Amino acid sequence: MKVDRSEFHIKAACIAIVFSFAGMVPKASAEVAFHPSEKTSISLYGVLDMAKAYSSNQGGRSNIYTSQGSLTANRIGLLGSADLSADTQVMVRLESGFDAITGKFGTPGYLFNRQAFVSVKNERYGTLNLGRQYTPYFHYTGALGLAPALTAATGAHPGDVDAMDATLRLNNSLTYTLPKFGGWQAGVQYGMKGATGHLSRGSTLSAAVRYDYQAFSWSAGYIGLSNIPERKAIATYANNAPINRGYNSADSSRILATAARYTFDKQMVGLSYSNVQYRPDAATSLFRETAVFHTVGLISTYALTPSLTLAGGYSYTAEEARNGVRDPARYHQFSTGQLYMLSKYVAFYAVQGYQTAGGKTLGMVNGMSAIVDAVASVGDSQNGTPSSMPHQFVAMFGVRFTL
Repeated sequence: MKVDRSEFHIKAACIAIVFSFAGMVPKASAEVAFHPSEKTSISLYGVLDMAKAYSSNQGGRSNIYTSQGSLTANRIGLLGSADLSADTQVMVRLESGFDAITGKFGTPGYLFNRQAFVSVKNERYGTLNLGRQYTPYFHYTGALGLAPALTAATGAHPGDVDAMDATLRLNNSLTYTLPKFGGWQAGVQYGMKGATGHLSRGSTLSAAVRYDYQAFSWSAGYIGLSNIPERKAIATYANNAPINRGYNSADSSRILATAARYTFDKQMVGLSYSNVQYRPDAATSLFRETAVFHTVGLISTYALTPSLTLAGGYSYTAEEARNGVRDPARYHQFSTGQLYMLSKYVAFYAVQGYQTAGGKTLGMVNGMSAIVDAVASVGDSQNGTPSSMPHQFVAMFGVRFTL
């Protein structure tokens, strides 16, 4: 059996670093507990989020059901840090998502499906991360989108087609984040070695920049996924919703987005735009022309009291006429949310979403590509249970406990 030595050495190095750091846990715990002046720490954190939900149409029927992770995804994580010098720090993060209804792992086959990486941070030279992690696009551009303010369950752009929610996490990736300069922040990430013997196959590239000045914030970001079927570098990917299921045989994808926010007194307003492209492979893809989606989003929040925050958002997603689709799909989505913080750790919430769909899109019928009617699928909570009609309403009421 042929062994790719470069890939083996990279993974061996990651394992060695994690286990070396893990060996510090007993000492770190003791130091934190009895010697606060020491610069080593281990912290445990988590989220438990449960809700009752209503959908007006899931495959042709209304449904009342128990939902989990509707406001914030359920997770449990470990964050460790150790200071090497006055301005250099080593960190490790291990984070696992779980289904609070069944107790199962969030992603089959992954112990730490959300994040698992080690990093070295220097105040002068920046931060270097290695492992499974989110993209700079998500951290900078996605953070200014609709989902963080509303919740992805009903607020994410349809099907999370532009990955501005937390859908995309990359395995075996290296991320470099520049030191902050004035109000500027920037980062670049490369998902390494997707296929043995082919450095670029299955690789990923993401870059983003963000600028903050007083009450104004702006960001622009990019994600490039090559040879998508080579999933060693690509961990999870938003291609399971009706809006883009017909393009899940794409060979590569390009996502470009920008977002901005302005906060004044108790109110925040924001605007975002994204361009998503699915590019086919002539030999293997079930479509022939590059599919393109445009999405515009609006978001606003208002702090009615220190404990109660109201939110509202709107997004419009349009597909270009390609691949024989002459009346391309378009989606209007309206989202609202109410959040009441009972304490620092406990919050009650209610979220609502309504989506209408029109036109045609490319879908899958009996394993074959076919032009089908566009159907509604609110946020990213209904990806697997879309409406059978061009409209869908979803409402959720729940409680979130944060550790």
